[in-house]
Amino acid sequence: MEILHFIFCPFFDVLHPKFYYSAVLQTILYGKMAFAMKRILVVGPSGAGKSFFSRRLGEILKIEVHHLDNLFWKNDRTHISREEFDEKLALLLKEQQWIIDGDYSRTYEMRFHACDTIFFLNITLDECLQGVQSRIGTYRPDIPWAETSFDPDFRDWIIRWFDNTLPVLNDLLEKYRSEKTIVIFNSRKEAEEYLEQIKTK
Repeated sequence: MEILHFIFCPFFDVLHPKFYYSAVLQTILYGKMAFAMKRILVVGPSGAGKSFFSRRLGEILKIEVHHLDNLFWKNDRTHISREEFDEKLALLLKEQQWIIDGDYSRTYEMRFHACDTIFFLNITLDECLQGVQSRIGTYRPDIPWAETSFDPDFRDWIIRWFDNTLPVLNDLLEKYRSEKTIVIFNSRKEAEEYLEQIKTK
């Protein structure tokens, strides 16, 4: 399988090598692909919009969404041990269908091995930082508390993700490209367009 970059080509009869599929062909492909997806990962940096995309995808496909932050964190902002987290994740991965939202790069390999489809929100650092800032003070179903400020340590962690974790993720996407369906969105608009397309199928 090829890695699919969700890029619109307005002139559907003109295909450039960088465009894996035109808009028309993408509509056909993604409509069919949606029905085949059962075990889905949504990965990318914090603030990219993974949780929002996952919830929308889950509503369309009628598949339960599992947010890894809710698996790891407790309401009092403490967290379970790595061992307990790994055990819970392993049980989840045995289920017949799921959408798993969250980066947690330490567990990339076990999740990539178990899934059939990977969505990567390849969003820029500036957009991610803006995304986190915009959600401060709002309730989110993907984490067991409401953030009241943009923690400087968390901000630094996001910045480091692009230097430290992104290369690891790209290597794994290349490793699994022949085994998994991989879709990369280079903007939130591309992710939204994809959801709109499969919603009408």
